[in-house]
Amino acid sequence: MQQARIGVAEFFGTFVLVFGGVGTAVIAGELVGNLGVAFAFGLALLAMAYAIGPITGCHINPAVTLGILAAGKMKAQEAVVYWVSQILGAIAAAGLLWAIVASRPGGYDLQELGLGANGFGDHSPEGYPLGAAFIVEVVLTALLVFTVLAATDKISQVHLAGIPIGLVLVLIHLVSIPIDNTSVNPARSIGPAVFVGDWALEQLWLFIVAPLIGGLVGAAIHFVLFRGRPEEPEGETGVAGTPS
Repeated sequence: MQQARIGVAEFFGTFVLVFGGVGTAVIAGELVGNLGVAFAFGLALLAMAYAIGPITGCHINPAVTLGILAAGKMKAQEAVVYWVSQILGAIAAAGLLWAIVASRPGGYDLQELGLGANGFGDHSPEGYPLGAAFIVEVVLTALLVFTVLAATDKISQVHLAGIPIGLVLVLIHLVSIPIDNTSVNPARSIGPAVFVGDWALEQLWLFIVAPLIGGLVGAAIHFVLFRGRPEEPEGETGVAGTPS
């Protein structure tokens, strides 16, 4: 029962993140610009941190789940439930978004407009190459995962954790939207790529591999800076780990 509840919550949270963030980019991007898109992602994460955080810790990102697993705050079998739920939630959100934009006058050309899919080279908003996209995804995912782990550490104000985590996601998007539309979240990348196909699927590997590496780097940085601290007490809740 608990695993089912966690799965539903992570599905819903990832759905909200992708539909809210990618939806803003696809539907209202010309109106709100990169700043508006960045805040859409950050506010979606902030809202879900407090909405589903008490149930799952609000990972809604496979890289965050990997970082938390590497930090020893959850078990591998629990992580699998998170990963499957996150990917399915992202695909559902991207599918609904496509159905909405396809209904507008003139339809929606997936190949040309991309449905907010991540890309590099010819598919980067500003033409950035593979190397730049890979580096920025590793570095910024490490920043995100470190922030999640640090903000939810026992010595931190855990009840306020959603605020720095949401704000750091805004910062991350401000830096990297021009480079590759910002992933730092394999589920967020998988969702649109499933429907765009073609180039989005060909380049998808980068937006899975680089964020996962970044997640491990973020966990390693947290270990170095916070090692020796007391372990979180049983039953600790927040935007990390699996609540008891």
